Amino acid sequence: MDEAITPPLVEVNPQHNLNDLLARRVTADPQGTIMEVMSPQGTWSAITASDFLEEVHGVARGLIASGIEPGDRVGIMSRTRYEWSLLDWSIWAAGAVTVPLYETSSAEQVEWILQDAGVKLLIVENEQLHSVASEAFDNAPQLSDSLVIDNGAISELRARGAEVPEEERNHRASLATLDSLATIIYTSGTTGRPKGVCLNHRNFYELSDNAATRLREVLDYGARRTLLFMPLAHVFARFIHVLVIPGGSVLGHVSDTKDLLPALASFQPTYILSVPRVFEKVYNASEQKAVAGGKGKIFHWAARASIAFSRARDTPHGPSLGLRVQHRIADKLVLSKLRAALGGHAQYAISGGAALGERLGHFFRGAGLVVLEGYGLTETTAPTAVNVPDRVKIGTVGPPLPGCAIRVDADGEILVRGPHVFSQYHNNDEATRLAFDGEWFRTGDLGSLDEDGYLRITGRKKEIIVTAGGKNVAPAVLEDRVRSHPLVSQVVVVGDGQPFIAAMITLDAEALPGWLSAHGHPAMSVSQAKETAHVRAALDQAIERANKAVSRAESIRKYVVLDTDFTVDNGYLTPSLKVKRTEVLRDYSREVDSLYADVKRVD
Repeated sequence: MDEAITPPLVEVNPQHNLNDLLARRVTADPQGTIMEVMSPQGTWSAITASDFLEEVHGVARGLIASGIEPGDRVGIMSRTRYEWSLLDWSIWAAGAVTVPLYETSSAEQVEWILQDAGVKLLIVENEQLHSVASEAFDNAPQLSDSLVIDNGAISELRARGAEVPEEERNHRASLATLDSLATIIYTSGTTGRPKGVCLNHRNFYELSDNAATRLREVLDYGARRTLLFMPLAHVFARFIHVLVIPGGSVLGHVSDTKDLLPALASFQPTYILSVPRVFEKVYNASEQKAVAGGKGKIFHWAARASIAFSRARDTPHGPSLGLRVQHRIADKLVLSKLRAALGGHAQYAISGGAALGERLGHFFRGAGLVVLEGYGLTETTAPTAVNVPDRVKIGTVGPPLPGCAIRVDADGEILVRGPHVFSQYHNNDEATRLAFDGEWFRTGDLGSLDEDGYLRITGRKKEIIVTAGGKNVAPAVLEDRVRSHPLVSQVVVVGDGQPFIAAMITLDAEALPGWLSAHGHPAMSVSQAKETAHVRAALDQAIERANKAVSRAESIRKYVVLDTDFTVDNGYLTPSLKVKRTEVLRDYSREVDSLYADVKRVD
């Protein structure tokens, strides 16, 4: 199959906009909880739908009083928190356009976005971010004002808008149609200067309404709660904070992932949304805790039982009696504790942003958390495809969501069509032209469709490595497997134009102390550990396991361990935790060269 189409389940009035989506939720259950806010003490306070709408309207009037006209750009530079969601809906209620900026952005990046988008008002989280952003203000001619959330920006806006008639705010909210611009999201980008992706009200409205209908089993499970901890400047989190509105869910926010586990325990979400790296860290942390407590063998046995149980569920006869007994024991000893760490009430998780891998997918499903892996890009308003609860195919990213279509081109590139696809790159007609093949958007990703229209991702078109022998190698398969080792933080596979495949590896500084202690080794730094025999032996095993997935011509023959990890702060990871391969290869060219310094000896 080279094309899969899923018909829409919901038709939307073309004269509606996202304000109507929120109004529908409020009308349906005005006193129902729509969001909860965590206090400094860790307790959660409920906000009803009607109270939230009242606050949205108050802030929207403040934006109008601040000189924001229909279509004007308002920037938000903040970590994920309640005020981010409030401001986003308020900007739409004022008829304006939201421009997110990552809180990790440099002054140069802020300057580019403020200039390119023509931001008129910038709202930042704290004085520290304001200090960074203010370096760009002199070169942002359209910027007329800036506010700081921690300095009372919300109260200030409500006060400013006290005299603005509600009729004017209501008029502003009604101006947009489905085809009106809702936001410009600048791709964090693994290469080059970020492009502004123009998403309209239709993109969010039709996709979220159809997704909420198709994933009703997920959204309606239990108390219908989800905790958002990904950056709201990223399209995945942004889509979720819209999806919860037609989905009828309660939304909570966590600003710092260091606070994630206690927040999960107190909020008790019924479904979780995250990127694969978080699931990898949950698994690795659980493994290391068990090993440190002398229960490593039990954990590994339980993990194998969980994976085997999940795999058996996909066979015609299901798990055998013996396997079911093993699974019940594994659940009592290990798996139930993992669920408790996630709040104890989650049954579903949606994973996107990168490949999760079959091993982790089966492990978590066997542990009672059904991970629905999905696929999408900023240009597709996040999800284009996602596995569905009634038929999960682990290792795939599912069929197209309702209203979406997927085609695999002759060279394996994934093309996408539907009401969720962006309209254009802001101020970049040439990039827009190159991104489309008629009505189909060229994703740059490679994949295949099975007989049921389920999509499998095989790599990035631009990241395919061609060795000196002409072998095409997709690095993602190897990188995902090596990264699953608890010692490994990041992996970059190399070998373009070279006689064999090699890799650069960084160690996980957070996991290292626990791993060393659990294996009876003294504490040491990353730079010391990378040279020790036992760490090297563990990495050798990780490489060997990864190589089993590929042919010898595609296998990793040599690797180097770096002193420094790739992070968002040092510019080698995007905020969605993808490696910026171009920057890494440029700055670590000497390390790459060292891998091939003695080619004859290695061959």
